[in-house]
Amino acid sequence: MVAQIKPGKFFHQIINGRFSAFFSALILYLSLSFVIRIIFLVMSFKDIDSSLLYIIRAFFTGFLFDLLTGLLYLCIYGLYLFLVPGRFIGSLFDKTATYLYFFLFFILMYFSLLAEIPFWDEFGVRFNFIAVDYLIYTYEVIENINQSYPLPLIIILLTGLVASTFFLFGKLKAFQRTFSGKISFTERMFYFIPIGIITLLLGILLRNKQAEFSNNLVINELGKNGAFSFISAFRSNELDYNTFYPKLPDTEAFALVKRNLLQKNQTYNSSDPADFSRFTRGAVENKPNIILIAIESFSADFLSAFGNTENLTPNYDRLARESIFFTNLYATGTRTVRGMEALTLCIPPTPGNSIVRRPDNGNLFSIATVLREKKYHPYFIYGGDGYFDNMNNFFGGQGFDIVDRNRGNPLSDDIKTTRFAIPDNEVGFENAWGISDEDLYRQSLKYADKSSRESRPFFQFIMTTSNHKPYTFPEGKIDLPQGDRNAAVKYTDYALGKFIADARQKAWFKNTVFLIVADHCASSAGKWEINIARHHIPAIIYNSGEKPEHINSLASQIDLMPTLFGYLNWSYTTSLYGRDINLTEPRDQRAFIGNYRTLGMLKDNLFTQIDDRKRVKQFTVSGEQQALSEVNYKNDDLVKETISYYQTASERFKTGKMKEH
Repeated sequence: MVAQIKPGKFFHQIINGRFSAFFSALILYLSLSFVIRIIFLVMSFKDIDSSLLYIIRAFFTGFLFDLLTGLLYLCIYGLYLFLVPGRFIGSLFDKTATYLYFFLFFILMYFSLLAEIPFWDEFGVRFNFIAVDYLIYTYEVIENINQSYPLPLIIILLTGLVASTFFLFGKLKAFQRTFSGKISFTERMFYFIPIGIITLLLGILLRNKQAEFSNNLVINELGKNGAFSFISAFRSNELDYNTFYPKLPDTEAFALVKRNLLQKNQTYNSSDPADFSRFTRGAVENKPNIILIAIESFSADFLSAFGNTENLTPNYDRLARESIFFTNLYATGTRTVRGMEALTLCIPPTPGNSIVRRPDNGNLFSIATVLREKKYHPYFIYGGDGYFDNMNNFFGGQGFDIVDRNRGNPLSDDIKTTRFAIPDNEVGFENAWGISDEDLYRQSLKYADKSSRESRPFFQFIMTTSNHKPYTFPEGKIDLPQGDRNAAVKYTDYALGKFIADARQKAWFKNTVFLIVADHCASSAGKWEINIARHHIPAIIYNSGEKPEHINSLASQIDLMPTLFGYLNWSYTTSLYGRDINLTEPRDQRAFIGNYRTLGMLKDNLFTQIDDRKRVKQFTVSGEQQALSEVNYKNDDLVKETISYYQTASERFKTGKMKEH
């Protein structure tokens, strides 16, 4: 006969019986997750523009995600409680298994919840693909944590929290009741089956996308759970465009892009709709050395030219006055690999991982293709180990020679290039991410001298790291303290000024052009899913021989190198999506902006946005903060143009059409 359990006895057993520790731990996790959500609400309250009803909905949605996550954390222990025979309840084996499980659970719970706070502070979101990517690079991440935060204090705090929780559970007699709750298998089944059903139903029904019900980024992220978001990002690290995004017929998409890419000094080499290869007619060519400097996290609003009054970038400000200065330029993404992708491949940011991090990304048509045609020697110079984010394999696969801090991570077997390790005796300062910018620029001078002696024009892609947490740099260089973002910006600018001054003493300087641009902004979080103002970056072309000027045309990172080729009057074949800004009519100017899952195009004060739920939205853009206001009508031409760029870029990479031919 099946035992009957009265409701009163059922709830009594929940609180006082065999499942006491299980439900106590679940309640604790739900409570702490609620507190974390409150903390995030306070931290980002200025970026919330939604009603109280939306906030309540976000908290309710978040509770469901928390409940599912808590149940998943405890599911193995729940199964153990269900299956372990009654004679073992309260035994040494039972106590050892329980204490060990809860020790691991408390460690994982507190670490994940506490780790979310600095992640939210830096990125304004729950754990996402960035957190997933960082798991691969344990050296950099552990060193960054060690140098950014007091690691011994964190360990002490975690230990204290775990010990305090065990003490609290002891006071509440949660473990004592668990070990004394000798109930039958049938009775245990009545407790375990509802737990299993709720876990299964929530697991089937809940998807991270369900938290994204508003246009406000903070509201959407409040409705998520960090651990659940991490697993979701891990599972969706690759996003197939055809599966997840709005589409046009291929013939229409390719024809539309082909029509929009062509400029007045270009002719297509083929009538094939999928062949973007076109010949660019120049004049009398100039072939100076080219140094492209990508500055880590260098937002436009750090510059006095854009209203900053803290004098953080006196050298860049001075260089901008002597240069071709791009004032209306936007980064395609929020990560270094996105900036690299945009500057080398000159394509819109395809969804999912950057192409820099994807397999089979060698021998693509890139700026290196054009540079090799002009007999340049291309270098990629990076102060860390270029194994990070697959940078070395990407640049090596395009034919760049590599200069980096080799920590024993080899290139892929199919990469045929030269790799130069930066020796210890040429490093004065180093942190988790790499050597100081001063040391990095000395490597640039060293290899520029080498190329000059060989009488061969050189191209250098330099990637800086000093303006990155933990924001440390050599002492005595600037008047701000270590560990502060503004200090790192000021040191970055100091090192840049010193590099230009040192380069000026070289014989090759007078025949060298410098393109100096940010990889992305310091922060992209804010009210909207894509915050346009927080993609605004500076770029200058210095020492080109051209008259200094401001280029106020709307442009994207992908347009910089084609524009530089235009200033140099080059004749060349291109398949790049980037265009010469100076030959682009005002009505055709556009900027591509994305954040891994959400993609968009800014044009004519309208931002057209597509996402992996096949949704299309349009926003008007207004004011200094470039505030977004969703519009009910759709400009179909802009919708089609936006889709066509992203659809064809994804298709061309996927099918190998982006390869050199």
